[in-house]
Amino acid sequence: MTVDALTDVIGVRVGHATLTGDGRLTGTTVVLAPEGGAVAAVDVRGGGPGTKETDALDPRNLVERVEAIVLTGGSAYGLDAASGVMAWLEERGRGVRVGPDPAHVVPVVPAACVFDLGRGGDFSARPDAGTGKAAVEAAAASALGAAVREGCVGAGTGAAVGQLKGGVGTASTVLDSGITVAALVVANAAGSGVDPETGVLYGELFQGRVRYPERRVHEAAGRRLAEIARTNGRPPLNTTLAVVATDADLSKAQAQKLAGTAHDGIARAVRPVHLLHDGDTIFALATGRRPLGTDSPLALNDILAAGADTVTRAIVRAIRAADSVTGPAGTWPSYGELYGEG
Repeated sequence: MTVDALTDVIGVRVGHATLTGDGRLTGTTVVLAPEGGAVAAVDVRGGGPGTKETDALDPRNLVERVEAIVLTGGSAYGLDAASGVMAWLEERGRGVRVGPDPAHVVPVVPAACVFDLGRGGDFSARPDAGTGKAAVEAAAASALGAAVREGCVGAGTGAAVGQLKGGVGTASTVLDSGITVAALVVANAAGSGVDPETGVLYGELFQGRVRYPERRVHEAAGRRLAEIARTNGRPPLNTTLAVVATDADLSKAQAQKLAGTAHDGIARAVRPVHLLHDGDTIFALATGRRPLGTDSPLALNDILAAGADTVTRAIVRAIRAADSVTGPAGTWPSYGELYGEG
């Protein structure tokens, strides 16, 4: 049975650590690979990225597999969360073997951050190594194939999409070949997720027939968002992050192609996208449980298309799952508050 989440890729677990109250509105999300790691790659498109260990994922470089990916709030400060995950992995002997003793490992933990500094009121409130450790412990404690919490949790706690509240979303699909492709997204974009003419989420336009909001509802939402924009001040510094995972047997180069193509999924759901104030970054993980088959180019094409599709759907789910937030730093209404659940 699938749960329409990243965890439908067997062996992949997800854990959140959420920091709220006392001026905090941030957190960290960890994607934990099966023990032994997964082939990993990355593609960065935004003009203002905050990342760690992404160079290690270049197909030309040494590291083939990673044990975990960290998505975190706190801008560049929050990248310290990866240190807590690294320490947790080292304690368990998980990482790149660098010596004769099984304990001689260096866990390579790629990470990327979103900008949410000060959104809870305290600019100095951000994830640290302890937050990362809490998130990886939550991932390790979860059951295989467990549902993943969405909305204002983990790295999506302080996320915003334009003037709307953003958050974490996830989705999966099983191809005719039996290969699973899934995505987890932290939707925190400088652009908008809503068509200004109709109020429909851009991402839903790619999912078949949509239910359009009534004109009066859309006009009321527009007035509210215009007022919030005046109150909140300048546009936010943002970033959308994603992990796309599959159980297919991919090389690092193939995984990098998957990460790159998956950016199309952001472009379908957010406009404009990949701006100077975005750090849009997508990681790809491949656990290698299923071969591509005899016609591998066509099989890979199916995986690439599914990666983009699941990212789009995950962004829609992130926006729909988010709750409104009002605090000392501003107001970010949820799409559900403005338009109804639909």
